[in-house]
Amino acid sequence: IGAGNMAEALIKGWLQNRIMDAEDIIIADASADRRRYIKETYGIASAIDNADAVTRASVVLLAVKPQVMADVLREISAHADPDQLFISIAAGIPAAAIEKELAGGIAVVRVMPNTPALVGRGMSAISGGTYAGDAQLGEAEKLLKAVGRVIRVEESAMDAVTAVSGSGPAYLFHFIECLADAAEEAGLPADIAKELAVRTVEGAALLAAGSGDDPSVLREKVTSKGGTTEAALRILGGEHGLRELLTRAVIAARDRSRALSGGTQG
Repeated sequence: IGAGNMAEALIKGWLQNRIMDAEDIIIADASADRRRYIKETYGIASAIDNADAVTRASVVLLAVKPQVMADVLREISAHADPDQLFISIAAGIPAAAIEKELAGGIAVVRVMPNTPALVGRGMSAISGGTYAGDAQLGEAEKLLKAVGRVIRVEESAMDAVTAVSGSGPAYLFHFIECLADAAEEAGLPADIAKELAVRTVEGAALLAAGSGDDPSVLREKVTSKGGTTEAALRILGGEHGLRELLTRAVIAARDRSRALSGGTQG
């Protein structure tokens, strides 16, 4: 239910990794153009409406914006079945809020994915609601692993997860943007500046993921005493430096996630 970018990333991953075939999936979306695009691109049929999609599914992915979730749940609640698994990727919506609107005893797994799922490098955190056991969490993991890595967390950690990995790609996109702008200021052409910024961040992330060293150790390895990197890091670590700014940004995002969930996450 909902066929936006994240839903498309999952569909693409499921098909490419043969988790399921196109005929195993049915979508519901308010946009006729979006339904047409998904059908033409992936060969996936669309339901008449949200309720129709639910009656035909064993697993229901709730991939709608948080502000319309309540309306969607009211529309489908009479058609939900205790044997179904509901997976929600809506930020800030607690599993308990979904359970309350659906029939009693329905398993709900809450997921915070991120946009690198579009290139198969997503990072998803999952947590189970009241009625979701290890089998349901395992099913959700299988589906999310098609587009990247998956970790299990307590739902009380979801606001922090949202602030780090959910919103985090935007922080890095902004960093790349700023690094490219700075490269232009230093005298490089715009196309070269962008290429250097993107590939440097990409390579550094892959090195951090694969080296086994702590990021602080990797930083120290690049930083020669009295060298160019040390000069740059002195600026980034100064008053109101990068560490403080990122901490404030993550805390602000976490608090906004708490506000969206009505403060029920603790």
